[in-house]
Amino acid sequence: MTTQAGRQALGQYGESLAARHLKDLGMVVLDQNWRGPAGEIDLVLRDGQVLVICEVKTRSSTVCGSPLEAVTAVKVSRLRRLAAQWLEAHEVRVPEVRIDMVGVLRPRRGPAVLEHVRGIG
Repeated sequence: MTTQAGRQALGQYGESLAARHLKDLGMVVLDQNWRGPAGEIDLVLRDGQVLVICEVKTRSSTVCGSPLEAVTAVKVSRLRRLAAQWLEAHEVRVPEVRIDMVGVLRPRRGPAVLEHVRGIG
């Protein structure tokens, strides 16, 4: 998928799959595609008392690397800033914030493969 619309559709597919997976684990989705001064958070969830900021990366192949390889230290730092901005904007206090990553590989044939990594930064 090389068109902008194709990339958007692939990204939305991955986020929907990730949200469903995380809900199946017992998490509660609080926000999706929230925009703050530092960028966008794909998913904001509650896992018990923990606020989870989740970055979702979806790829149709591994030609440019796995979806998980797309999240750099710079991105993790930005997600930390975004977490603080989300908490401030929503006037929420939590004992812990965790940053998770969900990588979705959606090949042309066969089922999607989802990988969830807890606590990336």
